[in-house]
Amino acid sequence: MESDSLTEEQLQECVRLAQEGDSEAFGRLYDHFFASIYRYAAFRLPREIAEDTVSDVFVKAWEKIHTYRPRKNVPLGAWLFSIARRCVIDTYRSRRGCEEISESLPDTDTLNRTEHRLEQGELLQVVRNALDSLPRRYREVLLLSYIGELPHRDVARALHLSEGGVRILKMRALRKLETALPPEFRSTERNTETGTSFAQAQE
Repeated sequence: MESDSLTEEQLQECVRLAQEGDSEAFGRLYDHFFASIYRYAAFRLPREIAEDTVSDVFVKAWEKIHTYRPRKNVPLGAWLFSIARRCVIDTYRSRRGCEEISESLPDTDTLNRTEHRLEQGELLQVVRNALDSLPRRYREVLLLSYIGELPHRDVARALHLSEGGVRILKMRALRKLETALPPEFRSTERNTETGTSFAQAQE
């Protein structure tokens, strides 16, 4: 999921040190989770706003790191994504007129790359449009699973569900998403490609 991978033991050691005020240890947590948190925010918000929102996420995480308790069996990733979800909601409330998915926002990174990246960007926009039509709960489980790349246990903690509940919700959300996609994007093989492109386009 993360670019600067840490084992669970290393994560917990970084948490312990960060809770003692070690900013370098928190920096390792930042590096570990940044890519997935950024993808999540960038899929929900225009990119220039997403960058500020991600900064807010990690500022709040640093301020609240002392409240995180591993013994409560709450994975750190789920804890961070709970903060990220609240920050995104706060952004909607504080920036009137900010749409969850900006239709007019050009994806310059995609358009300036190869033809494959252009097609990927077009595919991403199709998926964004379909996601926008889903109930919020369905959007959240798909975004956390495929954009945030969280395992079921972390999604369950972030959404306050059981792992079985996450699997059921995810299955229903995928079925709903398929019906919202244009007919040419509805095959199983194409939907697999959609999920992959979906995440890669945010990197």
